[in-house]
Amino acid sequence: MNEKLNNKNLDAMINVVSGKLNVPPDVLKKQLQEGKFDKALNNMNKSDYQKFNQLMNNPQLAQKLLSAPQLQELYKKLTS
Repeated sequence: MNEKLNNKNLDAMINVVSGKLNVPPDVLKKQLQEGKFDKALNNMNKSDYQKFNQLMNNPQLAQKLLSAPQLQELYKKLTS
């Protein structure tokens, strides 16, 4: 995978997660870059937190999700 694709996927994931957490994407991204990951997760409900943990512990599952046509379509809608 190239870095551009990774950044595109990362931005899409941040947009989706920020919506779930009710945190603006730029605020969430800044918190994560500053290592304040726990602060961002405090707003997540238990079910979503468990799903997120599953993704973080399984890179193949995360890549499969990020490659899903539905997520790619959402990304296009969010960035156009």
